[in-house]
Amino acid sequence: MSDWPEGRSDRQGGVGRGGYGRGSASARPEGARVMPHVQRPVPQQQPPSSYDDAYDDLYRREPAQPGYDSGYNTGQVYGQPARGQGSGGGDDFGPPTGRPARTPNWRKRIKWTAITVVSVLVVTSIGTYFWADSKLHRDVDLSKVIDRPEAGDGTNYLIVGTDSREGMSDAQKKELHTGSAKGKRTDTMMILHVGDNGDTLVSLPRDSNVTIPTYKGAESGKTYPGTGRQTKLNATYAEDGPTLLVRTVESNTGLHIDHYAEIGFGGFASIVDAVGGVEMNLKDGFKDKWSGADFKAGKQTLNGQQALAFVRTRHAFAASDLQRTKNQQAFLAALAHKVASPTTVMNPFKLYPTLGAGLDSLVVDKDMSLWDLGSMFLAMKSVSGGDGKSMNMPTAGSVGGNLLWDKTKVKQLVEQFNNDEKVTVTSD
Repeated sequence: MSDWPEGRSDRQGGVGRGGYGRGSASARPEGARVMPHVQRPVPQQQPPSSYDDAYDDLYRREPAQPGYDSGYNTGQVYGQPARGQGSGGGDDFGPPTGRPARTPNWRKRIKWTAITVVSVLVVTSIGTYFWADSKLHRDVDLSKVIDRPEAGDGTNYLIVGTDSREGMSDAQKKELHTGSAKGKRTDTMMILHVGDNGDTLVSLPRDSNVTIPTYKGAESGKTYPGTGRQTKLNATYAEDGPTLLVRTVESNTGLHIDHYAEIGFGGFASIVDAVGGVEMNLKDGFKDKWSGADFKAGKQTLNGQQALAFVRTRHAFAASDLQRTKNQQAFLAALAHKVASPTTVMNPFKLYPTLGAGLDSLVVDKDMSLWDLGSMFLAMKSVSGGDGKSMNMPTAGSVGGNLLWDKTKVKQLVEQFNNDEKVTVTSD
C-alpha cells in the first residue's frame, strides 16, 4: 500500500523519472532546472482505514520546513523570483518584504518651498509695480520749459505742495480748515538734490522775490517775452502752472531741475492717515486759528488733519514763512522715514493704502518713474536720519515785503550741486 502513490504518479501524471512529458522523446529542455526528489518524512500515524484516507494523509499540505522552498505554494516558476519577494520591482503582490519605510527628503521639500515663496514674491512685486506705475499722474511736461540750464551731476527734484482742494467734500474742507478758494496756489516749494556726497533739501520761501523770464505758455504754446517783471515765487505757479514755476526757478538759480512732484491738501492728509500718523517732538507749542493748529510741546503723533495744520501754520511765528519752511522740512522728512520704514513696507495692510493714497494725489512729470520716486523718498529719509542736510535758500534782506536771495551763496550752492560736492553753504 505504501508503494502505490509513487507508481500512480508515474502513470497518471504522465511524467516519469526520466521523461519530460507524455510521449516526449526529446532531450532535456535547455536551461531547465531539475528539482531533486526529496523524500519527505511522513509522521507516524494510524494505518489508513480506507483508500481516501491514505490519499489525504500523503498529500495533505504541511508547513514548509526551514530552508526548504517547494515552489508550489506561491505558483512560482523556477528560475524567476516570486512577486513581491526580492524582485525589487515594487510589486504589491506577495507577502511584505520587511523593507523600512522611506524617510521624507526634507532638503528637496525645503528647496521647492523656497522656490514657491520666491515665485510668489516675484509675481506680487511685478504686479504691484505695474499697478502703482499705472496710478501715477504724469501731467507735467518739462519739455515745454525753454532755455534750460545744462544738467549737472546728481538729480534735482522740485517738490511742491499746493492748496488744491480738488476732490474734497465740504465736510473735509471744514475739518482740514482749507477754506473754499478755487484754483491752486503753492504753499510749499523745495529743491531736493540727490547725490553721492549727501542729499540736501532746500526750501524756497513762497515770498521769495524772483524775476519772471521769457517762457512758453503751458496751454497756449505762445511765447511770452521777459520784461524784468518781479513778483513772489508762488505767484508764478498761479500764473501758468508747474512749467512756469520750473522755468522761473531755473532762470533765477541756474540749476537744472530733473523731476517735478506735486501734492495737494487732501492727498497729503490721506498719506499721513494711511501710515498711522507721524510722530513729532515739538520744542514749543503753538496755536493758529487760520490753519486750525493747536499743539503742545513734546512728543506726539499727528494725524492727517493735524499734520496739514502743522505744515501750513505761519501766523503763529515771528519768522513767519521762514519758520514754516523749517517745520515743513522736519515733517516731510519724518513722513518719508515712516513711509520707507519696514513696519510700512513689510505690512501690506499699510503699504497698499499708503501707495494708493499717495499715488492718487501725486502729480509728477512725464519722465518720472517709480524708481525716481522711490529715490526721492529715500533721500528725504536720509535727510531726517542725519545723513543729509536741510536748509532754507540763503537770503539777504527784503524788498517790498519779498525776500531777496543771497546771489553769492546761491551761486556757490548751485556749483556744489552741479559738481555733486558736499554742501558747505549755509542759510545764515
